[in-house]
Amino acid sequence: MLTSDKFDAAQAAKRLLREARGGALATLMPGTGAPYCSLVNVATAADGSPLLLVSTLAIHTRNLLADDRVSLMLDERTTGDPLEGTRIMLSGTIARSDDPEHRRRYLARQPEAEAFAGFKDFAIYRIDVTACHLVAGFGRIVDLAPAAILTDVAEADALLAAEAGATAHMNEDHRDALRLYATVLLGETDGDWRCAGCDPEGLDLHLGRRARWLPFGETVRSPGALRQTLKRLAEAARAG
Repeated sequence: MLTSDKFDAAQAAKRLLREARGGALATLMPGTGAPYCSLVNVATAADGSPLLLVSTLAIHTRNLLADDRVSLMLDERTTGDPLEGTRIMLSGTIARSDDPEHRRRYLARQPEAEAFAGFKDFAIYRIDVTACHLVAGFGRIVDLAPAAILTDVAEADALLAAEAGATAHMNEDHRDALRLYATVLLGETDGDWRCAGCDPEGLDLHLGRRARWLPFGETVRSPGALRQTLKRLAEAARAG
């Protein structure tokens, strides 16, 4: 595969995995094995595993219940030629998840789904990623192992337990800091940015359907470490 010495392929794939709000899900039709592709909204578990909310009335759900092998393509959705943007193709297996944290994280990142998420035919499904193929332009094509793009959540139980509360606190009391994170540290347009959550390696920022992931630059495993990291980032943004 082609790659560039200066290009961090794993970081590019990890960023896209965290920032994508929608993607193309490929499943296999029962009986024939014919490929079937559909548009889905996506979120991520704390470790980065893709989360989907799908209905048993949908063809893709009937397909994946018969054969759990799937692939998911995520892209930058940039203006201009989409083939010039970054995209990743994830492959793996998919299974229903009844973990309430998966449901909470999905709805925090896809709040519009609250209107139908409680319907009996809808459920959260998690993709267990087994491979990743990144295309990010000429000389930037590489296959990545799951460990390179997923996040190690070992020993981060305290942080994950505090995530919902920390997210609410940031949205209620620190919207000015969120705006600075987005505009100064990520170079985004100004607006009423909100925090959609965090993981041990970064913070999820949303403005409407626009999503950005702010890397911490270090691994954070406790609420105390999160506070210190967010304070450091805010100070850097104010000085920026």
